[in-house]
Amino acid sequence: MRVALLCLGALLLHTVAAMASETPPDVLAALAPEGRIRAAINYGNPVLAQKDPTSGAPRGVSPALARELGRRLGMPVEFVPFDAAGKVFDALKTESWDVAFLAIDPVRAAGIDFTAPYVVIEGTYLVPAASALDSIEAVDRPGIRIAVGRGSAYDLYLTRALKQAERVEVPSSAAALELFLSDRLDAAAGVRQPLLAFAASHPGLRVLPGRFMVIEQAVAIPKGRPAGAHYLSGFVEAVKASGFVAQALAESGQGDAAVAPPAVPR
Repeated sequence: MRVALLCLGALLLHTVAAMASETPPDVLAALAPEGRIRAAINYGNPVLAQKDPTSGAPRGVSPALARELGRRLGMPVEFVPFDAAGKVFDALKTESWDVAFLAIDPVRAAGIDFTAPYVVIEGTYLVPAASALDSIEAVDRPGIRIAVGRGSAYDLYLTRALKQAERVEVPSSAAALELFLSDRLDAAAGVRQPLLAFAASHPGLRVLPGRFMVIEQAVAIPKGRPAGAHYLSGFVEAVKASGFVAQALAESGQGDAAVAPPAVPR
């Protein structure tokens, strides 16, 4: 048995080495400059990533994509966890990750190259059940205070879109929901699925119909790594087309999230 295990281990090492040797060196240098892929995971968006309740290991579509990327490149994956998307973007300054899973936004695009999206979700509002607010459009008016997670995709969007309502920023989406309740704000902005789950566990709340934005979740890489960006773009199209993304969403209980359509050739 020991001999068999040693042989299996040697075979796996040989396979990994062979896969790495088949990948262009500039791609490996871009995606795994330290000999491993450091993948930033945002637990602040439970549609994309969750902690396994037993092992504590990352699970969900984003961790699944990171592991599949590592498998294809023959590289180990090191997860770098965050509790908010804004903190992932801020970590660019410390060069602490090589790939990330973030929503496409023009502010972030100043320092990040994005693939086409792999998942599409919606941004909407949570309000008290007795609130007079009954539509997305009704929220943007004087005196309305909205809790938002600082630096999230929906926060960045609302910074540009809101004309009259006030955004009240806190460090994360989870903190925004807590503030919404504790300070009796008029609304909380967020991703539809987590807001629906929160409302289901907190009687007296409801999620508004419709959406104020479509949130396109993509794979991100720091600017200045063109070979890696090109490889990731092809990788994302392949995992969408193969059904890998849909399966990962279903296995993590997020089957109602939509797989993004194929990218339009430029």
